[in-house]
Amino acid sequence: MIPNFKEIISVTLILFSVIDIPGSLPIVINLKKNGANIEATKASIVAGIIMIVFLFFGESILKLFGVDIASFAIAGAIVIFLIGLEMILNIPFFRDDPSTSSGTIVPLAFPLIAGAGTLTTILTLKAEFNAIDITIGIIINVLLVYLVLRSADWIERKLGNAGASVLRKVFGIVLLAIAVKIFKENFLLGISS
Repeated sequence: MIPNFKEIISVTLILFSVIDIPGSLPIVINLKKNGANIEATKASIVAGIIMIVFLFFGESILKLFGVDIASFAIAGAIVIFLIGLEMILNIPFFRDDPSTSSGTIVPLAFPLIAGAGTLTTILTLKAEFNAIDITIGIIINVLLVYLVLRSADWIERKLGNAGASVLRKVFGIVLLAIAVKIFKENFLLGISS
């Protein structure tokens, strides 16, 4: 399959919103302040591997439990909707505060970067986009995560708390709209089949 530039941009933006690495900067900065040794390269690669493996084998896992993609997409849309609400209302639905532990793999690569919301989103995207475009979107996001982790201190100084909060809320609204679209399309698909 030939990659579709428009779909790659869509997938990249959706995953960027769900991964929410700018919104997670306060957690990353707090981990560093608590003495965690954050290895940006290792965290990014491990998170990328988790996401790509789930992209290709997550569907098999679903079949093992007898769940079809449309049903999973609707469930994923609900999760994406809740993540969007979490970002806008600043009410934690999914994440525990990982500041009590330290490390690059746990909690940074998993579950902060490649967590339940991200993995659900990846399978949900399979209902709408092809695997090559999703893979490229994952790779672009891994690079963005790497850049953000490498420059966390600099970004903190430039954005400030207010800037990070505004960015988080904007991406929250985008996620709500995407969730409604995915729900609507897959709900109608479920009714017609």
